[in-house]
Amino acid sequence: MSAILPHPATDLIASHPLLRPWLARPYPAVMGILNVTPDSFSDGGRFNAPDRAIEQAKAMIAAGADIIDIGAESTRPYKGAEPVSADEELARLRPVLAEIVALDVPVSIDSMKSRVVDFALDHGARIANDVWGLQRDPAMAEVVAAHGAPVVVMHNRDAVDPEIDIIDDMLRFFARSLDIAAKAGIPVGNVVLDPGIGFGKTPQQSMTALARLDAFARFGLPLLVGASRKRFISTVVASEPRERLGGSIAAHLIAARHGAAIIRAHDVAETVQAVRVAASIEALG
Repeated sequence: MSAILPHPATDLIASHPLLRPWLARPYPAVMGILNVTPDSFSDGGRFNAPDRAIEQAKAMIAAGADIIDIGAESTRPYKGAEPVSADEELARLRPVLAEIVALDVPVSIDSMKSRVVDFALDHGARIANDVWGLQRDPAMAEVVAAHGAPVVVMHNRDAVDPEIDIIDDMLRFFARSLDIAAKAGIPVGNVVLDPGIGFGKTPQQSMTALARLDAFARFGLPLLVGASRKRFISTVVASEPRERLGGSIAAHLIAARHGAAIIRAHDVAETVQAVRVAASIEALG
């Protein structure tokens, strides 16, 4: 039976010291999602008050989160997200960032705006998480390079096209992102790839991306997968976002089996338990 992480750390490029310990473990790191927004698809409005956001970060850390991923603009993968200015995004971020950074667990900034990422990295965040894979904001790659931070490069599309070969599209997208990163001076070992489950994809294409994660092993880079509460789950079993825990865990365990080094999740305690128990069982097989 295959191990939960089939690619040992020595097979992956990871020069950044923040990434190396996670790759050396037999189970993925868990990134806890913290949306300080009023309109995120699953938990919009629950944590946009600073005191609630900070308490949620503490709860996720107590539950075993290795990373806290803070987003101050909804990047929901479905219609209805309201774009906000960098000023508004920063206004949401400033009241919580310092206190969450002080909790001494690495903080990731989930933003497509280089100005926001620059501010967050200047104030203690350690990872950039760009849902447009360095391809939307022309200054993003330079900002990340200047900070020497790891960056999550996510696949995305402006529009869903059910006729395309989604894996081929993703491979070409990642190749472009890596070229942008290299030209900006981002070491390849600082890059984490994210297939962007639910973003610019039909539900079937999202499931195909999960089933074929091995296709991205050719890049030799760590993978981050965030299938938490995504809509594809409801196409298998009808459910609202907060009713999709079982489907989220199923998708994340499959992702771990196919090489995901980081799992991005809303339900941290359950996800931590699932990936660690699965790894312990498989180690005896």
